[in-house]
Amino acid sequence: MLRHLKQRAEIAAPPPKVIGIDDWSWRKSQTYGTIIVDLERQAVIDILADRSVESCAEWLRQHPEIEIVSRDRCGVYAKAARQGAPQALQVADRFHIVQNLRQAIEEQMNMHGRATGRALLSDADNIGTASHLLRSRLAHRQSREEIFQSIHALRDQGLSCSEIGRRTGFPRRSVAKWLKFDTPPDRRRAALKPTSPRYFEGILADLWKQGIRSGQEMLVEIQRHGYEGSLSHLQRLLAGWRRAEQIVPAGPTDTARPLPPVRDPQTGHAISPVVAAALCIKPRRKLTADQAQKVDALKAGSPSFATMRSLAMRFQGVLRGDQAAPLDAWIDIAIETGIPPIMRFARTLHRDIGAVRNAIELPWSNGQAEGQINRLKTLKRAMYGRAGPELLRARMLPLRHTD
Repeated sequence: MLRHLKQRAEIAAPPPKVIGIDDWSWRKSQTYGTIIVDLERQAVIDILADRSVESCAEWLRQHPEIEIVSRDRCGVYAKAARQGAPQALQVADRFHIVQNLRQAIEEQMNMHGRATGRALLSDADNIGTASHLLRSRLAHRQSREEIFQSIHALRDQGLSCSEIGRRTGFPRRSVAKWLKFDTPPDRRRAALKPTSPRYFEGILADLWKQGIRSGQEMLVEIQRHGYEGSLSHLQRLLAGWRRAEQIVPAGPTDTARPLPPVRDPQTGHAISPVVAAALCIKPRRKLTADQAQKVDALKAGSPSFATMRSLAMRFQGVLRGDQAAPLDAWIDIAIETGIPPIMRFARTLHRDIGAVRNAIELPWSNGQAEGQINRLKTLKRAMYGRAGPELLRARMLPLRHTD
């Protein structure tokens, strides 16, 4: 039956001209595959077992008729499209562009409240990144201590874990766990693997003390000890060490102090960075009365939030328009703000300017590919994750109907 299913799925579809390409996880955070969708027919064309540049570029070379490639902001598919389909226009997905902006806003707002999201990767060209990250980490540490003290103070008043959870917004289990400790518990870190340069941090530290600063030389040395990662991964670790050497140790200054948290005018609780970032990119006409009060409090308590909201509203206006001409001016204004995460976001837009302009001027997006990925996940889980790429491809592709 499975053989019959696979044979019926091998149909001769018309040559695609507009495709969407995206990744999906075989196993989350470990292995990924690639799905390719015909955006005009709204049907899956093919499924690749990995998401490497080589396999994607080879597939694109076999389809020279492709005119447009819609993708997310991942550099893998951008490079694959340049190599395998140089004749095609690349279109960056508008949803992912807005999501990147929200992440940049969230990183900046981490200095006002507890950090609840993953910060963007640092850019080597950004001046002042080290001091900005230091302020964010100090704010995160201080906010954890304030939360810890608040939970214990409420417990001393005789409140239950459920009541504390309702007042603070934390799950009851988290409250119960924190009440078991006398000091805020350290966050758990994933076990290091040979693919991470930190797995060999002792060897790298010895080489660093010996005066060896070349990443290539260090790569050769740790590969002898079993390192399985890439040179770029190693260079990111070494870049942090180089920045640390350039920072002159000094006493605490105002630039290293975390900013006071902005509090909700109704409840008095600190507004989390996740909520602040979501409200920052939401137009005023779509805000509820409570959300509008939070936005006004954030604008009054954080000058950077007011600046970022103005930029976000203007940026969304550019995205919804059909002309990409205002984009260059927006990038210049964003860089001049001096807000490190916004500056990095603007620079990444500039590096991918062609695809972003096409996203504004063309109607295509990766929404259809995202929907097909949801369908793929449903099928994969229904088969208990045991299906290989061939069977998944057979179930995802349209069936060939015969008399």
